[in-house]
Amino acid sequence: MDFVAGVGRFFLAFLSHVGRLSAFTGTAVSHVVRPPFYPRLILRSVVEIGYFSLPVVGLTAIFSGMVLALQSYSGFSRFAAEGAVATVVVLSMTRELGPVLAGLMVAGRIGASMAAEIGTMRVTEQIDALTTLSTNPFKYLVAPRLLAGLLMVPFLVLVADIIGVFGGYIVGVYKLGFNPATYIARTWEYLEPLDVISGLTKASVFGFLISLMGCYHGYYSKGGAQGVGTATTNSVVSAAIMILIFNYVITALFFGK
Repeated sequence: MDFVAGVGRFFLAFLSHVGRLSAFTGTAVSHVVRPPFYPRLILRSVVEIGYFSLPVVGLTAIFSGMVLALQSYSGFSRFAAEGAVATVVVLSMTRELGPVLAGLMVAGRIGASMAAEIGTMRVTEQIDALTTLSTNPFKYLVAPRLLAGLLMVPFLVLVADIIGVFGGYIVGVYKLGFNPATYIARTWEYLEPLDVISGLTKASVFGFLISLMGCYHGYYSKGGAQGVGTATTNSVVSAAIMILIFNYVITALFFGK
């Protein structure tokens, strides 16, 4: 009976968290689309998520493209299919690696930052002070971050796609000996608009999920400094898991048969 009781407690706690997250999401989304808006806070979040994340996303993308070109060449050379390297690099970056790697990097950097900032405000009662001053915490703290994440992560993924393909080009031309014109022609030959659109759609969803998880765990953090640390860890882990789950779901919607 103790085992059954433990399973029941876990299941009830899971349902409680799902319900609270659903209510938080609905409230946050409603404040994203309803005035008043805070342009200064939105711009601050846009700069924080977009501009300051460019270095880590760019480095991740270029080395991923370079490694992908090397590994593809190593595998395809066994079947005399080295000419497919450029195609594999561009399709892999636009469909999967660009959105997923950029999302994970942004989750590690921005999701943790959001959870730490809002969690600190929660444990120091600054959020309660906002409510006392007739300022809605969702409108002031959550909505600008959700909107910025929804807009800027696709921009980061587009940059990651370009840089990643360029990294593959560098390795393909200067290390593997491909003809530059042929490599570029192979890159464009099989690339379709749907490949880029699917990646940018994933990026929008990932940006929303990263911001949502960071704000949610920070908003409900408790227990002082230790609680803020726990909220920061949970935000990154949950955002990463959600990215991987929704990556499969969106891929199945676009390319599943």
